[in-house]
Amino acid sequence: MLLRRSAPVPSLDGLVVSITPESAGWTHVGFEVYRLNRQQAITPNTNDRELCVVILSGQVDVTCDGNRWGALGSRSNPFEGAPDAVYAPPKSDIKLTSASIMCEIALCWAEAKRGVEPQLLRAQDVRTSRRGSDRTERMIRDILMEDRSAESLLVTEVTTRGGNWSSYPPHKHDTDDPPRETYLEETYYHRTKHPEGFGFQQVYTEDRALDTTLCVRDGDVVLVPRGYHPVAAAPGYDLYYLNVMAGPRRRWLVTTDPRHRWQLD
Repeated sequence: MLLRRSAPVPSLDGLVVSITPESAGWTHVGFEVYRLNRQQAITPNTNDRELCVVILSGQVDVTCDGNRWGALGSRSNPFEGAPDAVYAPPKSDIKLTSASIMCEIALCWAEAKRGVEPQLLRAQDVRTSRRGSDRTERMIRDILMEDRSAESLLVTEVTTRGGNWSSYPPHKHDTDDPPRETYLEETYYHRTKHPEGFGFQQVYTEDRALDTTLCVRDGDVVLVPRGYHPVAAAPGYDLYYLNVMAGPRRRWLVTTDPRHRWQLD
């Protein structure tokens, strides 16, 4: 099952959605979202995983291996500019405490052995760019991509105007064959600017052994174990998604569907 829905009400510890390698049927990527009330705290287990905490909305106090970063986060929703984020290596001691009436945080996980030093990823330092044109234009915010240090994790977020396409032309990264392509598992965490909004995501392979089209709504997570995976936002409904990727090597090398590659010209 490639579509996972967030719980309508958080659990007692604030969890609304959880993807583990075991539940996804793969090896590298995990993903969780928490909604915390003021002063509610969580202490994620980083034993054999590195972690990127992305503050989706509200403010969070973070302690990690002696570092203290207070009141991180400046967005009331994911559509309001770039996020603050924090990277934590395996075996680190990290605590996240809500510093606002409500906050929403994403925990982006990947299997790792040593990782790198804890780091604060400030919103103003997040590389932002526009990709595509006309009906394929979207805004990219590279939170923890190859321009920043980590062992395995790659994390980025995308906002797409209603009526536009993104992750387009369709591309894939399911073969470990650098420099042509790298194998990366991936999750898409979808949010809509209006609660009634929706979009579509297709996941398909060249031989169509996997060929599915999913209607995504606010809070849905799509798993991409292999294949091409374009996204379309319904007219009138801006769409946001947070991507988490990891694989045997930390490089984002993709292959565009040859039937649609002409559009890159």
